[in-house]
Amino acid sequence: MIGITKLYCGAVTPSDALRYGREINSLPHHLLQFAQDKKPIVVWNSSRRCNLSCIHCYSDSRNKSYDNEMSTAEAKVMIDDLAAFKAPVLLFSGGEPIMREDLFELAPYAVSKGLRVVISTNGTLITKDVAESIKKAGISYVGVSLDGIGANNDRFRGKKGAFDDALRGIENCRAVDQRVGLRLTLTKHNAQDLTEIFRLIEEVDIDRACFYHLVYAGRGRGIQGDDLTHQETREAVELICQKTMDFHRRGVEKEILTVDNHADGVYVYLKVKQEQPQRADDVLQLLRWNGGNSSGIGIADVDNQGDVHADQFWQDYSFGNVRQRPFSQIWEDTSDPLMAGLKDRKPLLKGKCGQCNYVDICNGNFRSRAKAVYNDPWAEDPACYLSPEELK
Repeated sequence: MIGITKLYCGAVTPSDALRYGREINSLPHHLLQFAQDKKPIVVWNSSRRCNLSCIHCYSDSRNKSYDNEMSTAEAKVMIDDLAAFKAPVLLFSGGEPIMREDLFELAPYAVSKGLRVVISTNGTLITKDVAESIKKAGISYVGVSLDGIGANNDRFRGKKGAFDDALRGIENCRAVDQRVGLRLTLTKHNAQDLTEIFRLIEEVDIDRACFYHLVYAGRGRGIQGDDLTHQETREAVELICQKTMDFHRRGVEKEILTVDNHADGVYVYLKVKQEQPQRADDVLQLLRWNGGNSSGIGIADVDNQGDVHADQFWQDYSFGNVRQRPFSQIWEDTSDPLMAGLKDRKPLLKGKCGQCNYVDICNGNFRSRAKAVYNDPWAEDPACYLSPEELK
């Protein structure tokens, strides 16, 4: 994640992280990315079933039952191991996690073990009662996906009325003082909605917004042609920076981030260097501590059947299953060449990524995107939009 508010607007400085010693278990949640002893944030696809049919879904989820999903007891064993391993966050994802019947048993169980629990949801099932259950369960944050305004979102989500239902879910969360944010995946079909999305963030009083770059996995591979061009990506990131700075200058407190393209970090650094040179060294230090892409290092995925992946976009490659071996053992086992490579990838990077002078703050960007396009996990990330001149 690239914190636009933190980096471009100066909401965080290196001294903020140093105050806590940069230790993963002492840092507040908004500074976890700057930890020096990174443990993985674990995304758990708690159920593959989903009430929607989004065109970019990395897990290719549908509204049907899936066999062999982890039981409540198996999930608790995994949660116990994650807590002992000192994983900082457990993110309930899907499919649609609210469709998992034991969500409000497992979430408070994880909280009781010391894990910070968040959920990623399409928001359409968050009734007033569900919002109260989320709050009661001790869930720290709810990320609601909106991929455009009105009918544009509904087309993306495959259901008429999904936009209104998701907005109602956000409002129900706010009514019980539940921290809630917005998630949007950028494509050619919704980049033009960005200005209206920022208006919505302020109007509805949404705490946080994450703008995701498309990763070519699951059904997302089928819409690869809908990804933004490099120039369109630059324009979108620039607009996000401008709107975030506008919030900051007007005293509108929102956390804005971009996700899944660490070229954004270099872009923001170069922008700060030009516009606010006195802050450039601080931004560079924070980006180095952030470490760039963290697949196989600071982000992990466990799917609905217990298979462990480098991140949620590597569903076709598993390092093992938590039913047979604890997650903690699987994650630290570098006998698998991909796991070993992801943990020390810089010598393996090729092409543009192998020659980049900013690899210490990008870490080669998304390896799953390189695999999807070139069938080589160490090839350059095709979504890097920075020019050779900028990378020098």
